[in-house]
Amino acid sequence: MRIFVTGSIAYDYIMVFPGKFKDHILADKMHVLSVSFLVDSLTRRRGGTGANIAYNQALLGEKPVLVGTVGEDFEDYRQGLEKRGVDSSGVRVIANEHTASCFINTDLADNQITAFYPGAMSKASTVSPKDLGATTSDLVVIAPNDPAAMARYAAECTVAGIPYLYDPSMQLPRMDKAGLQEGCKGAKILAGNDYEFGMMAEKLGVSESELRGSVPITVMTLGEKGALITVDGKEYEIPSAKPEKVLDPTGAGDAFRSGFVAGMSRGFSWPVVGRMASLTAVYAIEHPGTQEHAYSLDEFLARYRSNYGSNDEIETLSNGRGQA
Repeated sequence: MRIFVTGSIAYDYIMVFPGKFKDHILADKMHVLSVSFLVDSLTRRRGGTGANIAYNQALLGEKPVLVGTVGEDFEDYRQGLEKRGVDSSGVRVIANEHTASCFINTDLADNQITAFYPGAMSKASTVSPKDLGATTSDLVVIAPNDPAAMARYAAECTVAGIPYLYDPSMQLPRMDKAGLQEGCKGAKILAGNDYEFGMMAEKLGVSESELRGSVPITVMTLGEKGALITVDGKEYEIPSAKPEKVLDPTGAGDAFRSGFVAGMSRGFSWPVVGRMASLTAVYAIEHPGTQEHAYSLDEFLARYRSNYGSNDEIETLSNGRGQA
């Protein structure tokens, strides 16, 4: 099984304002708002849902094929991903464009002002896993991305019978019922957090339990409470792993999906798949940024044992691809 990962590929520009936004915004002048904040730090980090998922899968010994569009400023990013083991042959550079960029300004009260420029991501529908040779023996991950690209990938996979994981999450607010139905229709796996499952159920006009029964496999993350995996109507409650510290929850969901897909591709049992995913997510929240953490498979195994105990399935991780 090859894993094709689609989703946004972006740079995150993170700034910190050493004050509070509210102290510099006049309520009676909101209709003519014009304000500038002098920040005292700026950090550029690698992000994007697709790239985050591919990065975490590579840490687990996978060789995911990342699929998407980027700008001419992507070369350093590409080298970093390839060094970890990500196959970037499915990433297309769009001439005279910038890689998608998110500009986040945070004040001392944790309020944020964010601007997102899609840049090259708006051309994501020009490349697809099917074009790159994905077959019914593979798995496609459809993570938040340009809406036209997500729709294309789901439609192509459904017609061709290519299994796919569907994760609309951050694009849900702009999706209508018909679009969500099309995305879910051919999905093998539907993923999201508990809030997103509630939003999907409301948009589709069904109960959450009906939604979880409408797709062969659903995985719903529950934050500190762990996760719930439903397979053909059977539920598996997954306990969360213990973080050493919590610095930044951003990217935890992407990391969870990476662990889930990696465990499933190896043929692990669902309780082990879920625990593997939960532990993968913990690494992300212990570091600022979504791709700042790293570990060896031996380190991952040791931490799995300390959280959940050992078992024969998880021990095969040390042998590369394990049971696949």
